[in-house]
Amino acid sequence: GEVFNVGGEGETTIQQLAQKIITNTKSQSKITFTAYSDAYPAGFEDMQRRVPDITKAKGILKWKPTRNLDQIISDVAASLN
Repeated sequence: GEVFNVGGEGETTIQQLAQKIITNTKSQSKITFTAYSDAYPAGFEDMQRRVPDITKAKGILKWKPTRNLDQIISDVAASLN
């Protein structure tokens, strides 16, 4: 009956994630920005920050991430080739 937040450690913005993907995959893609009002309908409220808190998973399950974000991006990119 427990709920666990499972994620990485630390905070990464979408812009930082996009840059990591471009760098790790040697992509020529360019980052562009879209106005909030163009991406979401009127009245929609998106979370401004998503920061995983894995304290509970570490304490009860003795779980912690075994790979970092750069490793995961590299693994996914390699699987697509």
